[in-house]
Amino acid sequence: MHKKITFIGFITNVDSGKIDVRISNDIPSASPIIDGIQYRIGQIGTLVRIPLGNTMLFGVVDSVNISGVDQTKMTLIDHDLVNRNIRVNLIGEKIGRGVFQKGIGVFPTINDEVHIVTESDIKSIYDFDSTGQIELGTHASSNDLPIYLDLQKIISRHLAILGSTGSGKSNTTARVISSILEKFEGSRIILIDIHGEYSSAFPAKSKVMRLNSPDSPLYIPYWAMNFDELSFFLVGREAGSERPEDKRLREEIVRLKKENKDKIKAGSINEEYITEDSPIPFDIRLMWHNLNREVIATYNKADQVSQTRDNEMLIDEGDYSELIPAQFQPYTVDSKAPYKSKNQTMYLYEKKIFSRLSDNKYDFMFKPGGYLDGENKDLNDLIIEWMGHEKRLTILDLSGIPYELMDISIGLINRIVYDSMFWGKDEDYTGRARPILMVFEEAHAYLPKNQDSRYIYGYARKSVEKIFKEGRKFGIGAAVVTQRPSEISDTILAQVGTTISMRLTNSSDQSSVKATAPNNMTGLMDLLPTLRIGECIVVGDAIKIPSRVRIQKFEPRPNSNDPDIIKSWSHKFESKDTDYINVVRKMRERRF
Repeated sequence: MHKKITFIGFITNVDSGKIDVRISNDIPSASPIIDGIQYRIGQIGTLVRIPLGNTMLFGVVDSVNISGVDQTKMTLIDHDLVNRNIRVNLIGEKIGRGVFQKGIGVFPTINDEVHIVTESDIKSIYDFDSTGQIELGTHASSNDLPIYLDLQKIISRHLAILGSTGSGKSNTTARVISSILEKFEGSRIILIDIHGEYSSAFPAKSKVMRLNSPDSPLYIPYWAMNFDELSFFLVGREAGSERPEDKRLREEIVRLKKENKDKIKAGSINEEYITEDSPIPFDIRLMWHNLNREVIATYNKADQVSQTRDNEMLIDEGDYSELIPAQFQPYTVDSKAPYKSKNQTMYLYEKKIFSRLSDNKYDFMFKPGGYLDGENKDLNDLIIEWMGHEKRLTILDLSGIPYELMDISIGLINRIVYDSMFWGKDEDYTGRARPILMVFEEAHAYLPKNQDSRYIYGYARKSVEKIFKEGRKFGIGAAVVTQRPSEISDTILAQVGTTISMRLTNSSDQSSVKATAPNNMTGLMDLLPTLRIGECIVVGDAIKIPSRVRIQKFEPRPNSNDPDIIKSWSHKFESKDTDYINVVRKMRERRF
């Protein structure tokens, strides 16, 4: 019998990053107690160690089997001939008193010993420099062993938090955000919250911006859109097309931006650099009024060249701020003045633009408070409200935004953040000097793999993909949170460096997660459907070693709990005539 109580058995096969271990028949117990702690030999997901002189290799148990069984009858042939075997994935090594490193430099050979990894061994593996770490939870095998994530790797290599509904995904997201805020006083985070769940979790630590809020109203100014975004939203123009009406729309937008170049709060802009994509305030109602005037005006001249404002048969200027068109003398049907306008190019576009501007559900874009003209508030004020305030956590509650605008709104938010970090990359108060973490909750709703919805145009996906591909160079990290990883953009998942996987029961979702995990971790990822609520498997750059982690409940909780059906349905409800009046008011005003 082997003298060391941690001894498990001997290596029988070495295959690249995997080894087979035959468990010794001489070990006294399959559940030895070491220093007062009970361990389970052969538990899938647990760690083992292989001592090789001054080097200690570590691996994760991938599978367990026995040999010496009559497979046709499923009976033991001879108890003494039965071999208990485990397959282990090698994951890293520790040389002497050095720190644990992922990867294997020296491989074991046949008959090398394999031992249980005790709690003291685990602590030596997870030995860390606390200055750059945030606490996630505790190791599944020990409530006394905290598990930490490397924040540098989260920001620079991005993060995914995945899990089926009810697995603890929102709790984990809140835990990660809270750990960052508690430890790093210069941190800043923007959380895209499309269901309005997280304001309850951070009542004192966050700035919550939502539509029609009396304290922190959310505005996304139309003039911050580039021409492709704005023209698509206004008139349905597809990117790349250039019809005569597109050219005229472009010209009018550029003209109005140039007219406003010396009035904006952030300072004058050189006219030579102004394009249709420049985020410069202009009055979109005035633009509509001008286009409408072209179409409906009458003139005292019949030829198109002479049909200018000097020759209009004007009765009343109207009021562009109230969407009241100008009035003109009616044109005649014979060849006498007033003559009908020959400028009918913008007839359909003008009608579509008027329809958009008249719909009050778009007011957060078309009536953006002090951001309307850029004189009172400019783009720098918007960026400060989103990124530069003292709370450090901004929750953009998009629950009141019309679904058809969700895609383009999120796309614009991300582009503004990205552009501000890109052009500010060398400033000492933003960019690389003060990175930011973008958190995308319920990401499957607006970052899909396929554009199979009439309201998903790809603006959000393209802007977020750019952050995942290039953001780290300018100080932008990203975390994607979803219950359907199989529906998320492949480009986004491919850029994720660390994955926190909660319970997943859907086979396609499990396959997507396995595809992002290291090749030798497939056995560990097979545990996904069996995880308990609040448990997760963490793999990737930000953690020392792939681990099964237990995450404690975060209080106060995000407002994502399921309703208590039994409690709610256990008492009788009495209907009143006044029921639903408050509900209808909120539906109409789109505010809580």
